[in-house]
Amino acid sequence: MRVDAHLHVFARASAEFPREVKDGMPAEREASVETLLAQMAEHDIDRAVLVQTGGTALAHHAYLQHCLRTYPDRFVGIGLLPDVPDPANHMDRLAADGQIIGFRLRTLGGPADPLQPFDLRQTATYPIWTHAARKDYVLWLYLQAVDAHVLPFFLAAFPSVRVVVNHLMVCPGAGKFSWDDRGRPQIDVPMPPQTRYSTLGLKIGRIPDNTRGRFPFKNVCVHLSGQYAISKTAYPYLDLAEWHRNLLAAFGAQRLIWASDFPWIVEDPGYGATVAVLDHLLPELAADEHRQIMGETARQFLRL
Repeated sequence: MRVDAHLHVFARASAEFPREVKDGMPAEREASVETLLAQMAEHDIDRAVLVQTGGTALAHHAYLQHCLRTYPDRFVGIGLLPDVPDPANHMDRLAADGQIIGFRLRTLGGPADPLQPFDLRQTATYPIWTHAARKDYVLWLYLQAVDAHVLPFFLAAFPSVRVVVNHLMVCPGAGKFSWDDRGRPQIDVPMPPQTRYSTLGLKIGRIPDNTRGRFPFKNVCVHLSGQYAISKTAYPYLDLAEWHRNLLAAFGAQRLIWASDFPWIVEDPGYGATVAVLDHLLPELAADEHRQIMGETARQFLRL
């Protein structure tokens, strides 16, 4: 099975499918599930993970839920959470039919100072992690740099929660996100990223020989995705090749997950090129490792 394990679909803003209107997602822009399915069929992708975009309210999830109901054998979903006192109710309502399997977080809510003592139970997202552990929801993380040092505490406290860290484990700092003239997200970070979870006791170095040991938390996988937004060069983004090798050394193919980040890649470099990007960035992969990253890890970890 080949799985595109992180992408977005959305309709034009309407009464039927309300969503937020913002830079990169004006009211008239759409990325339809039919367009996605055509790309998947052309490039032999069997299943996909649809990640909510366009708002956190229940109503904002209308198009995502429409796609999941219409194509239940092709997709599972990841929802978004509003800042509310009782996130458990929101989580359970979205996940009631089993098609939304987890929720994306962009912050953890700990202290900015990595040396400041803190009580994990008092952080804003502790109730989310607690409920995810209770209900076996997956947590989908696209964190800010300020959260990097906090994550290990959550991983240690919640070893049963399945966690997928998005987009090469890069945590952008404040003000580093923008949109380019093709309507694609851009992340201005040095590579390798300065926040690379060194507090975990694992060094992910600048070259594979300096990467010592495997990532110690077995409940974590990492997306090999978002290269177009992070690279300083054109496709195939060879400036990121060393970082891909470092992640392979630290996680192994069994904990790495490929994803396209559709629709942002449709125009440049194209869906097919994104499917093939690991041929350039990790050409040394054995056939079984390539197969694992391109779908088997997602199938096993997400229980597809």
